[in-house]
Amino acid sequence: MSTAAVRILLVDDQPLLRTGFKLILEAEHDLTIVGEAGDGAAAVEATRSLMPDVVLMDIRMPGVDGIEATRRIVRDRAPGAGSHDPKVLILTTFDLDEYVIEAVRAGASGFLLKDAPPEDLVTAIRIVANGDAIVAPSVTRRLLDRFATKLPSVTDEGPPPGLEHLTEREREVLSQVAKGLSNAEIARELVVSETTIKTHVGNVLAKLGLRDRVQAVVYAYETGLIRPGGV
Repeated sequence: MSTAAVRILLVDDQPLLRTGFKLILEAEHDLTIVGEAGDGAAAVEATRSLMPDVVLMDIRMPGVDGIEATRRIVRDRAPGAGSHDPKVLILTTFDLDEYVIEAVRAGASGFLLKDAPPEDLVTAIRIVANGDAIVAPSVTRRLLDRFATKLPSVTDEGPPPGLEHLTEREREVLSQVAKGLSNAEIARELVVSETTIKTHVGNVLAKLGLRDRVQAVVYAYETGLIRPGGV
C-alpha cells in the first residue's frame, strides 16, 4: 500500500524561486505542491485552508514576514486548534537573514539555505514531515556562530538557567546535539545504544521545556554551553 504524498505549501515573494522549487519537488513521487503564497499573511490563510504537511517559508517578504507567519501557524496548531500539525521549514540566504533564530524560536522545525542542492531540500522536507527537526552542522553551526553576538551574553556566575536540572550525561548529550550530531552519531561517540540517547534527548527537551532539537541547539548557544566557533 502506497504512503500518502507529503503536502507542501511554497511561500516566497519571488515567483521565479517558487517555480524552481516546484519543479524540483514535483519530480519526487512522494511530494506534492498543494499551493503557493507570496507573503506571510497569505501563507497563514493558505495553511488553514489547504492543510499542508510542510510549509516551505521564506523570511523576508512584504507585509507579514516569515517569522510572524511562522508564529501564527504554530499558534494555530496549538492544543485545542485541531489535529492539523503543519511543520515550517525556513529558507534563508544566510548572508542576510539574521532573523532566522527568531524564526526557530517562533516554532520553525529547521532551516535550509536557498542555494542548497536539490537533494538536500528534498531530504529536509521528508525529515521535517516525519516529525523530526533539521539540525545540519554545515548550516546550523555557521549560522549561530555568525549571529552569536545577537544572543544574550552569559556570565560565569554558576550554570545557565535550566542546566542545573540536567544530569552530567544529559548535558553531554545536549552538547553533542548542539554540534549537529544525530542520535546514532552521539551513540557511537558516547559508546551507548541509540535508544539510550533517544531517551536522554527526550529528557533534556522535557526538563528544559524545549520543543525539538533545533530549539535545543539555540538554547545551547544562548546559555553558553556551546561557544561560537567551538567544537
